[in-house]
Amino acid sequence: MSIFIYLDYFSLHVKILDTIFAVLGFYSLLTCNKKIFTWVGFFIGIFWFYWISFSFRYYELIYLIPLVIVGFGLIYSLFFYLIGLISKTPEIRTVFIFLLMFFEPFGFNWFKPELILINSYFSTNIYLFGLFLISINLLVRLKQYWKIFPVIFLILLSFFNNPQKFEKPSLDIAIANLNLDQNKKWKQKYKQEIINGNFFIINEAIKKGKELVILPESAFPMYLNLEENIIEKLKELSLKITIFTGGLSVRDDKVFNSSFLFQNGDYQIANKVVLVPFGEKIPLPKWAVSLINDWFFNGADDYESAKEPFDFNISGYSFRNAICYEATTNQIYKNNPKYMIAISNNAWFQPSIEPTLQKLLLKLHAKKYNTIIYHSANSGISGIITP
Repeated sequence: MSIFIYLDYFSLHVKILDTIFAVLGFYSLLTCNKKIFTWVGFFIGIFWFYWISFSFRYYELIYLIPLVIVGFGLIYSLFFYLIGLISKTPEIRTVFIFLLMFFEPFGFNWFKPELILINSYFSTNIYLFGLFLISINLLVRLKQYWKIFPVIFLILLSFFNNPQKFEKPSLDIAIANLNLDQNKKWKQKYKQEIINGNFFIINEAIKKGKELVILPESAFPMYLNLEENIIEKLKELSLKITIFTGGLSVRDDKVFNSSFLFQNGDYQIANKVVLVPFGEKIPLPKWAVSLINDWFFNGADDYESAKEPFDFNISGYSFRNAICYEATTNQIYKNNPKYMIAISNNAWFQPSIEPTLQKLLLKLHAKKYNTIIYHSANSGISGIITP
């Protein structure tokens, strides 16, 4: 149930392996006893999400890392335990596994069972995934030679995983892939070095004749809308190339995680819509939010969020804005955008499988909404993700 992430992490792109492990994984889920099912949840929680604990290094809470890792194991083991308790038959368990597609504890939705099929011969489409689970259920239920029928059906399902048609915009785009240590990112003494590095990337893109350059989330780690000198330089350069970059912005004493588009000597700001649970926003009652922020985050307030997704018009093309986590959520794909620019900062979680898991989730959503995603990441995986 987890090996597909690690195969991709080590660049072992062998479809037949992903397919075999997917079938074995789901078959085992439907046949194992309740005790084993609970342990499956425990190790899924760890193998998929151990990396979340790494961000605690930057809040001087290193001692919490093992507790957070075990905590994720316990959360998913409890959930799987409840499913095992309720599921008296493989059919009921099949239904619950299907419903896991919609399970979002505290708004965090990176456990998607259909994602396990992303690099296999099977489709992640909601209906085809349902038929896949039914086929596995029949493989469990039917006896002896009757098992040949679900096997044949599984083979037939593999023919429905065809690439979708798409058309890239006729823009020459440079996608930056930075590798800036999170320890340096917000320290004042590295500020000018970081700014110079960003301008170097932009000028190199201009030299290569690029039309658009995309820098990662918080590439400018500051309240960029208050930095008049930098804004003016970026506006001047935008007469030669369109610049898309991440940075913080502040308005009416509220802080936003933002994208900045500099184009034709002017600029626009779009703010993040879907905030990271427990990272940018505490999804708990107000009294608990204040308590957690005081105890763990030195009294820092949550970020503010925009109400609706925002589309930038770049040279006549409409690009949906997405910042890191929200690019892996359904909300940001409202009205099925044709193109998306996603920017991320994965330095919080390195070294780990987090950038790989994010890339697979972006691929899942690109297929689901037929969206081409241009992804620029710091300490992550940058590139173009097609449906």
